[in-house]
Amino acid sequence: MQASPVHVSSDDLYLFNTGQLFQAYRTFGAHVTHWEGREGVRFVLWAPGAREVNVVGDFNGWNGWNKVVDMRPAGSTGIWVGFGPGLREGDRYKYEILGADGERRLKSDPFGFRSELRPNTASIVAKLDRYEWSDGEWMGARAGRKPYDRPMLIYEAHLGSWRMDAPEQFRDYGRLAEELVDYVCGMGYTHIEILPIAEHPFDRSWGYQATGYFAATSRYGPPEGLQKLVDNCHRRGIGVLLDWVCGHFCKDDHGLRRFDGSPQYEPADYRMAEKPLWGTLAFDFGKPQVQSFLLSNALFWLDVYHIDGLRVDAVASMIDLNFDKPEEMRTTNLYGGTENVEALQFLRKLNETVFRYYPESLMMAEDSSSYPGVTSPTYLGGLGFNYKWNMGWMNDMLRYMETDPEHRSSRHSLITFSMHYAFSENYVLPLSHDEVVHGKRSLLNKMPGPYPEKFANLRLLYGYWMTHPGKKLLFMGGEFGQFDEWKDYAGLDWDLLRYPLHDSMRKYTERLNAVYAARPALWELDHRPEGFEWIDVNNAPQRMLSFQRNGGEAERPIVTVCNFSRDGYGAYRIGVSSPGTYELVLNSDESDFGGSGAPMPTRVSASEAPMHGKSYSIEVPVPALSIQLWQSEASSRGHEDM
Repeated sequence: MQASPVHVSSDDLYLFNTGQLFQAYRTFGAHVTHWEGREGVRFVLWAPGAREVNVVGDFNGWNGWNKVVDMRPAGSTGIWVGFGPGLREGDRYKYEILGADGERRLKSDPFGFRSELRPNTASIVAKLDRYEWSDGEWMGARAGRKPYDRPMLIYEAHLGSWRMDAPEQFRDYGRLAEELVDYVCGMGYTHIEILPIAEHPFDRSWGYQATGYFAATSRYGPPEGLQKLVDNCHRRGIGVLLDWVCGHFCKDDHGLRRFDGSPQYEPADYRMAEKPLWGTLAFDFGKPQVQSFLLSNALFWLDVYHIDGLRVDAVASMIDLNFDKPEEMRTTNLYGGTENVEALQFLRKLNETVFRYYPESLMMAEDSSSYPGVTSPTYLGGLGFNYKWNMGWMNDMLRYMETDPEHRSSRHSLITFSMHYAFSENYVLPLSHDEVVHGKRSLLNKMPGPYPEKFANLRLLYGYWMTHPGKKLLFMGGEFGQFDEWKDYAGLDWDLLRYPLHDSMRKYTERLNAVYAARPALWELDHRPEGFEWIDVNNAPQRMLSFQRNGGEAERPIVTVCNFSRDGYGAYRIGVSSPGTYELVLNSDESDFGGSGAPMPTRVSASEAPMHGKSYSIEVPVPALSIQLWQSEASSRGHEDM
């Protein structure tokens, strides 16, 4: 990123103050440059309420009276500009701000590109244009990829605890670029989603409470290491998504809170500013300069780090003025409603801006609300995301699976209701970190029954998840049956792979991933009703479920048979759409996967025995707590209407 000299153009000043400087990181922050024949660092800061701004660091003994950098206001714009001759990359610095309230504060740079390793909090002058990228082929092909009719299987990872040598001894970005990427490729995932990596002071916030929005956390090494991690993903054919938090920020003194001695980034009304559930502050989404800051930050990760998309955290908390707030903090908007109109406008602007600059990006809303049109275009009144996490499916599915199989018949609708709205948005089906922390137990430990039965239930859950319409996301450790809930302060329990059931679970997940990727019927029509067809949706007494996934005209349908009970059946008849032979694609009860290994035919022939409203049917054995996938050897199109 090439900085301008100490002069800042009037265009940039105007655009920033009107919410339209979408690459503000090229202007603001600390940039190594030349000015009047001298090399040094230019500093640009927005602090409209400040009476005085000084840059302090090792170079002046952290003493604002020793003015190595002469920071001056750029007219009445609220922006301060200065040049430090002789300063260089690697220098530590903060802003000493005499605020509107008369107090002096030391603040990290909101646009700082690198931070000290916590618990230290200074910003560090850094260049981010040194890394030599080798992902040109990926970046060139990315524009032609349409995500909706392609497989998407996301591995969600917290970089600090994926593998750990000892407490707080994290793998660095460079090591993860080899080990994590090798693992994800070997398991057959298409994307990695990384929990937030903007600099944050507290490890156990997992990055969701940030202070340095433009600084990749120093916990895992320098910025070039993260660039290498993304680069290696791309060279291996893996997309990279980043959890991005624009809904709130933490209150630490060196961060954004009362940055210039007044509510600068947060709303002035404490009822709007405070997030009591998390102890954080909301951004003032209606303030143009905050819009420039946040929109630039979104583009920054896509530009400087080649990130392929953003998962926007906590959308429900942004768009509801009273989300988890006590009665005395509740407010209404200008129209008397509880929608945060400014947040809704910001989210539309966010997606419009991202897709203007990076039309191939993935923009995903982590939204637990029922707000309509999250993935509809903004010109139709939608929010403009291209994906939304299906939190309703996740909650219903886990409630059902946690129920003892003997009692599941009364809860049958929990696993069928999602199809009433499955095509109202473009959905991702998340089995994420949020479901395996804070006493919720791991996915494996949620499953009822003795240890082997827990694995059978988990294989069944994953099979149904993989064949249900929607893209997929699984949190790390779920693939091998992590038994303890996620411990953010320690690495995953990789030693479990020494035990047969856990190793078999990993093999099953790898096989399921491969089946998914190789069969377009499981993803080609994910967002269209013709891609899904119930066969038998009403067999609650036996806790059985069967359906068909369809791809394009040339694709062979896949019939899925789920048995959520402890009762097995030696011969179970299922209606199918076409005659001919059906091949067994996957059987979760195989001994290699930890199942019983009961005999199972690899092919069956359909007979002209009507069943489930179909003219043909197949008869197959169905083990207890199992899922099977059968694929016809000829397309069913033309035999019966889909």
